[in-house]
Amino acid sequence: QVQLVESGGALVQAGGSLRLSCVASGRTFSNYAMGWFRQAPGKEREFVASITWSAGTTYYQDSAKGRFTISRDNPKNTLYLQLNSLKTEDTAVYYCAQSGRPYSMTRVAADYRYWGQGTQVTVSS
Repeated sequence: QVQLVESGGALVQAGGSLRLSCVASGRTFSNYAMGWFRQAPGKEREFVASITWSAGTTYYQDSAKGRFTISRDNPKNTLYLQLNSLKTEDTAVYYCAQSGRPYSMTRVAADYRYWGQGTQVTVSS
């Protein structure tokens, strides 16, 4: 049984930083691409960033480029998302997700098979 457990969400002022973590269990972590998505109140879930199984390639949503950094530590089965220069519009529940197929990179939510419960990030002005 695959489990993804996020942590690190908090209330932070605009311009601040946070580091989100996602600990995975149940499958060989290093075989699967991972992603971060977010959902703000009243909005659709949207892609934020993804990273290949070996961390060799990363993709970002345009609004995340230059501010957010996705990374992973395969021996620790952990995915990270460093959030810098936060804006009020970054307020959302952030979810980590694991690709449904090994060695397959995707930015499409439907291609991710397993999801965490989410962690709330609130950015105040």
